[in-house]
Amino acid sequence: MSAPSPVPTEKGILQFLQICDSFYPADAVEAPVEQQRHWYDALCARFDRPLPPDMIFADGMVQRIPIRRYRPRKIITRTILLYIHGGGFVVGSLESHHAICAEIADFAGAELVSVDYRLAPEYRWPAQTDDGFAVLKHLLAASNKVVLIGDSAGGNLAAGLALRARNEELSGVVGQVLIYPSLGGDLDAGSYIDMAAAPSLTTADVAYYREILRAPEGNEIAEPLQAASLVGLPPAFITVAHFDPLRDDGRHYAARLTANGIEVWFREEPQMVHAWLRARHMSDGARDGFRAVCEAVKHFAML
Repeated sequence: MSAPSPVPTEKGILQFLQICDSFYPADAVEAPVEQQRHWYDALCARFDRPLPPDMIFADGMVQRIPIRRYRPRKIITRTILLYIHGGGFVVGSLESHHAICAEIADFAGAELVSVDYRLAPEYRWPAQTDDGFAVLKHLLAASNKVVLIGDSAGGNLAAGLALRARNEELSGVVGQVLIYPSLGGDLDAGSYIDMAAAPSLTTADVAYYREILRAPEGNEIAEPLQAASLVGLPPAFITVAHFDPLRDDGRHYAARLTANGIEVWFREEPQMVHAWLRARHMSDGARDGFRAVCEAVKHFAML
C-alpha cells in the first residue's frame, strides 16, 4: 500500500485546497498547455481581490517584454521592486499575480514592476531568465536600487537573476525575496520524497515542469543550488511551505547562502502548501506568511 498523502490541518488552507481542486484538476499537467492556462486563469480569477485604494498601475514594454508598473498611494522609497510570477514556466501572466503585486507594493510603499516573461513550451530556457534580466538591467541602468521577488518558478528566476547580476558585476540589487522557490534540488531525496504526493504540487509535477523548460542540468542560473559559490549575493528572505516537495530547495539554499556569508532570513510555514500566496485572505497561516513577505520586501527596499 502507498503511504497516505501528507496534508495540513488548518481549516483555512483546507478550504483553499478544496476551491483549487474545483478549478485546477490534480492531473492538470497531463492536459494540453492551452487547457492548463485556461484552468490557471480561472483559478487566479477566483482569488482575485480589489486593489488597495489609490493604487495606480499601467502596462508598458521594456524592449519587447511586456511589464506592468504599480505605484501605490504613498511612496516612501525610490527602490524598485521587480516581481517575477510563478506558474511552472508554463502558466501565469501579468493578470495572474495582479492583486498580489499591488498589495506588496502598497505595503512596502514602493513602485513595483511585474514581468510578463515568455513561457514554455513555446519558448524554452533561457528565454525566461533573459527576459527578466533585460528588465533588471533596464531598471539598474536608471540608477535604481532593486529588490528581486519571485514565487515558485519566479523564485527560481529571481535567484538566477541575482547570480547573473553578481557575475556581471552589476550593482544595485539590494535584496532577494524567494517564495517557495524551485532551485534545482534532487528529485530523489528529501522533501521530493517526503512530499511527493503533497496537495497543490507533486514531485511528478516538478519533473514535468523541468522537462518542458529544458534548462541545462547543473547550470547555476537555471539551478541556483548548483552554483559553485554564492559569495557576493544580496541578502535574502526565503520562505517555504512544509507540505511542498520544493521545501528543501529553500532550506538548502538558505543554508548555503549563510555558509557563504550572506545575510538570510528563513521562514518555514508549518501548515502551508505550495501556492499559499493565493490563500492570504482566507488562511491564518497564509495571512501571517504574506505579511512576513511584505515586511521583508519593505526592509530590503529601505536599505
